[in-house]
Amino acid sequence: MTDSRTRVQAREVEGRVGPVRVAAALRRALWWTLLTLTGGIERRGRLPRGGCVVVANHSSHADTAALLAALDARHSPAIGAAADYWFASPWRSRICGHLAAGFPVRRTGGGMDDLLARADDLRAGRAVVLFPEGTRARDGELGSFHRGALVLAEHAGVPVVPVGIAGTDRLLPKHGRLRPALVRVAVGAPLPASATPEEARDAVAALHRRTTEEPLADSATRRRVAAVAGSRWGLALGFLWAFAEALSWPLMPELFLAAACVAVPRRALKLSLAALAGSLAGGLLALQLAAVGAQLPQPLTTERMRAEVRAELSAESAAAVRHQPWNGIPFKVYAREAGRAGVAPSDWLAHSALSRGSRTLTVGLAFGTFGFLAHRLRRRYALYLTLLAAGFTAGLTLIVAGWS
Repeated sequence: MTDSRTRVQAREVEGRVGPVRVAAALRRALWWTLLTLTGGIERRGRLPRGGCVVVANHSSHADTAALLAALDARHSPAIGAAADYWFASPWRSRICGHLAAGFPVRRTGGGMDDLLARADDLRAGRAVVLFPEGTRARDGELGSFHRGALVLAEHAGVPVVPVGIAGTDRLLPKHGRLRPALVRVAVGAPLPASATPEEARDAVAALHRRTTEEPLADSATRRRVAAVAGSRWGLALGFLWAFAEALSWPLMPELFLAAACVAVPRRALKLSLAALAGSLAGGLLALQLAAVGAQLPQPLTTERMRAEVRAELSAESAAAVRHQPWNGIPFKVYAREAGRAGVAPSDWLAHSALSRGSRTLTVGLAFGTFGFLAHRLRRRYALYLTLLAAGFTAGLTLIVAGWS
């Protein structure tokens, strides 16, 4: 009778494997995407084939997201969660169950029964993830490990795998707010069946320490650019670059933003606003200089560009600057020709703020977003600058040739 019941239970578990793996894949995609957007996620090592009990350090609610994003969906990881917190209300229970694959573990008696109930899932090849400290640690220090994970692994006949998580305490500190940070997950070698809670804790602590202390691969060029762009001089440089371009300088401020915002993404908005302010101030000065007959050199512009701008200004006055973000004609050409045409400075400022603002802010924030998404590739920043310079040179050459 017992063997028959066991076979029935095994068939029931196998029948759930397909849908469970699909749900695990969807959760992995969700959390991988979200963590990528908030600074990135890296994983080293893999879980062994078959079921296993994962033990990890716990310092943040983001630990669950990190593990669901990093562990293979074929293991369909299930996360042990405190019953008195995550399953205390129906809405928390639904969130924990559907988004985190959580199952309740009682902390006030009966917890071992809750764990042993997962034995069939382990035998079917799933991973059961437990935080043996029982609560989030403070200041990055691991607490003592309870032995429930080891008892479950021995009962189910599967290995215990230590995992170290780093970065989640910066991403979502205990009682703190979400902020961008790179999260790293290190999967260690399976522990022997004779391992004690102290040995499991030491293995997780070693992984966590090594992952935390390992320096991130970076580029010296990016660090230098970030040091300037992240200081108060970075805003001044963005302003002056755009100011000079609106008068005579041939390199558009978007080139500065492409370099600076990727190097220090958190400053993308401020750098973009500084460049916008410089562009508007330079354009207004260029207009007033042209109105009194002053001539400044405008390299890499052509007579055909100026003729096109004069025609647009004749038909639309200051509103003609709305074409500038899309036609490749430099902003300084519009500013000087607007001054020659007698466009009122107030009208010019209003329309140029809208057209330049839409372009400058969009470009700056787009490169800032790219910088966040490419956080793990920042060691390639020098190569990125080389490709950026080559692309800009090729594009500028085609634009000037097209308007010649």
